[in-house]
Amino acid sequence: MATPAADLELPSIPIIADANRDERQALLRTMAKENWLVRNEIGYSVLTYEAVMGILRDKRWHSATGLISQLRGITDEEFLSNRRVSILSAEGEVHVRLRRLVAPAFSPRSADRLRPFMRETVNGLVDAIAPLGRAEVVKDICEPYPIPIICELLGAPKEDWQSFSVWATDVLRVFSDTVAEETKIIVKARDELNEYSRGLIEQRRSVPRDDLLTDLIKSEEAGDKLTTEELETMVEAIIVGGTDTTRNQLGLALVLFAQHPDQWQKLRNDPSLAPRAVEEVMRYSGAVGGTIRIASEDIEYNGVFFPKGTFMSTSMSSGNFDESIFSTPETFDIMREPSGHPHMSFGAGIHYCLGAALARAELQESFNVLAERLPSLALAGEVVFKPTGVGIFGPSQLPITFDAGH
Repeated sequence: MATPAADLELPSIPIIADANRDERQALLRTMAKENWLVRNEIGYSVLTYEAVMGILRDKRWHSATGLISQLRGITDEEFLSNRRVSILSAEGEVHVRLRRLVAPAFSPRSADRLRPFMRETVNGLVDAIAPLGRAEVVKDICEPYPIPIICELLGAPKEDWQSFSVWATDVLRVFSDTVAEETKIIVKARDELNEYSRGLIEQRRSVPRDDLLTDLIKSEEAGDKLTTEELETMVEAIIVGGTDTTRNQLGLALVLFAQHPDQWQKLRNDPSLAPRAVEEVMRYSGAVGGTIRIASEDIEYNGVFFPKGTFMSTSMSSGNFDESIFSTPETFDIMREPSGHPHMSFGAGIHYCLGAALARAELQESFNVLAERLPSLALAGEVVFKPTGVGIFGPSQLPITFDAGH
């Protein structure tokens, strides 16, 4: 018979004032060596690779993405009523239907057709800094890189890129520690983005193009199609899922490579290592270190009983350092042999990252361009990181130097 989780003598994750992300992750990885399950401030956390995978792949544990606002104490009715069902938070048959309709549009082949544009975009950004031999790379490369890709993906014209950048920044405030003070900004950005999306959708219905939005409009199975509202929420999901994640993951990658110049040189010498480099970067320092699930019913897992409504944090960052899965996990090595188990930074189960192929392509292409054009990459000052409480983590300031003129 399963033991109620509430009756177990479990360690609790201590709340350490002013702890940085490295300190918190080191603590979780240490705790994971002794416990697969621990308590946290909202419920429980699973820490080991097997346990995290088990929770993420169990359909009874639902995404708590749509509840983040309430968990942060937001009561603004206008803000809460502005939320619509999205593929990021949908469950059951609703999620199955949406995923079935849109998955073909997010195939590796669809991502590959954007690779030339990705290289062009990165090269254009590097052109501005190459003669200088130094840069604040978050501002100069990481922040501006994803928006043109997303706009090209959706077929939005270049003159609208700046608007998309503003909307993406404001919509993504929902994951910030200051979300309670910024609800009106978020609602305004969502409304403006939805209005723009409706116009773009109507244009594509009249004049189809070779872009993702046209593919989504054409998506059909047994007569079932996405509604205009569902298309709008897909555009928002693409921005939420494909902007800040890429910005921050690229920033974290450049921090790692600046700290490990031998790995940067290996990549520069052999561009074919880019796919393995992306996987190792995301294992070692993923922009998304965890996610939250909620029990949709009473659940027994691994001999433990969790009542309906239990919140469960899944620590991907500690799972990615599980010694039973990844040998010498503390070593950053872009030539690491595949373990037969994927890293966890794209998630798992029905909410596995829909845009994983696009993210991989964006990072691979940027790695190769930057390794070629920023030789001798090195830190030129203190790296300032975002607060540990944000949903998507990365550097906010990253000063670097490199050999100029490439």
